[in-house]
Amino acid sequence: MEGEDAEECRPWRRRLSSMAVSWSALFRVSLLFLLVAAIATAFITLPVEKILKDFLVWVKQNLGPWGPVVLAFAYIPLTVLAVPASILTLGGGYLFGLPVGFVADSTGATLGATAAFLLGRTVGRPYVISKLKDYPKFQAIAIAIQRSGFKIVLLLRLVPLLPFNMLNYLLSVTPVSIGAYMMASWLGMMPITFALVYVGTTLKDLSDVTHEWSQVSTTRWVSNANYFTCFPLQSDLLQVNITYEIFVRLQLKWQYLVFVAH
Repeated sequence: MEGEDAEECRPWRRRLSSMAVSWSALFRVSLLFLLVAAIATAFITLPVEKILKDFLVWVKQNLGPWGPVVLAFAYIPLTVLAVPASILTLGGGYLFGLPVGFVADSTGATLGATAAFLLGRTVGRPYVISKLKDYPKFQAIAIAIQRSGFKIVLLLRLVPLLPFNMLNYLLSVTPVSIGAYMMASWLGMMPITFALVYVGTTLKDLSDVTHEWSQVSTTRWVSNANYFTCFPLQSDLLQVNITYEIFVRLQLKWQYLVFVAH
């Protein structure tokens, strides 16, 4: 009888366990939405342009040889908060020139992307994993990313099909390893980083660095916020189909590049 009672209890235990996972995932997603809303409010109301300009002035006047190091670490909060960090990239070129500015900005962009990746993996991945079993096609994509994570992340960085800040968080819920993600992101972001740093070296004043930055950055942030908030609310099947199409295109592009290289 005890064995039969145990067998009868197992389905209920599984249901309770499933409910616990669902509530945990819901809590994490709700927390993410609240975080995005708080960040959006702060970004719109705070004088971000002035804050960043004052930061660059402070780096220039006070830090000396430590300036590039501090500039690199400044990417972390901006990237995690999805604030466009191009002003730091331009500022790195203006303050330190080539190659120091490029090294600082390239390192900083990678650190920021990694911090956002780790945050997204901690907060959002359980929700995505709970959905994988319902969509075999998405499972296939996840397996492919696990096997070829480096080249897929590299192509996504070189061919920006999605906004930079959104991509950091979307990749965090895939099986790509942290090492492959960091290396591919670092290499893939090099071309645009070098271009922005070079532009920064041609500027004559810090006012040129921040010129019209606020308006452009606000537009980009609102666009990113729309991606973050609307993407999870859309049909799961639509998300899978879009992801699958992107994956197929990237695979074809990779095969073409390999063919040309040979």
